[in-house]
Amino acid sequence: MSLVTSIIQKIAPQIGAVVVIDPEYELVGHITFKNGKKSLFSTNKLNINGFGSAEIAKDKGYSKFFLKHFGYKVTEGQTFFNHKVCARIGNGKNIDAGFEYAKNLGFPVIIKPINLSQGKLVTKIHNKTEYYQVAKKIFRINAGLIIERFYVGRDYRIVVIDDEIIAAYQRLPLSVIGDGKSSVAELVQNKQESFIRSVRKKLIDVDDFRIKRKLQKQNLNFNSIIPNGKIIYLLDNANLSSGGEAVDVTDSIHPDFQKLALNVTKDMGLRLMGLDIITQDITRPMVDYVIIEVNGSPGLTHYASIGDVQTKRVEYLYLKVLKALEIGYNNEN
Repeated sequence: MSLVTSIIQKIAPQIGAVVVIDPEYELVGHITFKNGKKSLFSTNKLNINGFGSAEIAKDKGYSKFFLKHFGYKVTEGQTFFNHKVCARIGNGKNIDAGFEYAKNLGFPVIIKPINLSQGKLVTKIHNKTEYYQVAKKIFRINAGLIIERFYVGRDYRIVVIDDEIIAAYQRLPLSVIGDGKSSVAELVQNKQESFIRSVRKKLIDVDDFRIKRKLQKQNLNFNSIIPNGKIIYLLDNANLSSGGEAVDVTDSIHPDFQKLALNVTKDMGLRLMGLDIITQDITRPMVDYVIIEVNGSPGLTHYASIGDVQTKRVEYLYLKVLKALEIGYNNEN
């Protein structure tokens, strides 16, 4: 059973709601509120955001356009398409045009699918060979990709529900810490076992081409022995869904960044949102920042795995979501 499913089952009785979960996979549920209204959910996707706003948030290209329109600082980048889309719409922004753009932007750059989640295939590329390898991988499963300038700074997520900041945390890429005797492969296996024991249950994809490439750039491989205490990063992107880790800063986020997240939520027409930004320090006054993306259904399973305080924050978030859904439906009548 997913964390969200178990949380909804746990908190629904607090507002007199009844929850029915599909018995086979325990990922999809049906909620009947005390006032008789009903709602469905699938893992962390609930009917809290309007359909249009949720769809725009899911599309990295469109959401970036509107964020920039509202005056927010967004990553510099452009969208490119596979040959089928280019032929259909008469657009020349194909894979080759993407390389020319990346070259003019200046390597390294970030390349990512236009509408996939959880950091899938998000890659930092350094040259022409890497560009075409990754772009072709993306186009096999996705019609479009985004090429963005690479920004130096810390990666943060801020989670908002309506006018309240629920959580803020720094996201660190997947890494292992050496002990002076274990190989990278053994350290990865140990980390994987720790994930399985925790609520995360994240299986690290050891065949991910990005991990092998990241090790090579550090003159390492899976057989390398890492010195005691040395941290080796295995990915460039900091998504927790890719095995990254979170450092909670909810209690110390600066009001400047609180205001930024609340304003973005309103301007994007969302009620529940995860705002991903890069900045130097989210606990200090806002000098500079760049928005990576917005997420209309932020996954918080990995954040909750930090400890009891974080789990209670996630439970509080979903209690607010259920109350908002009940009140929202009630107001429609």
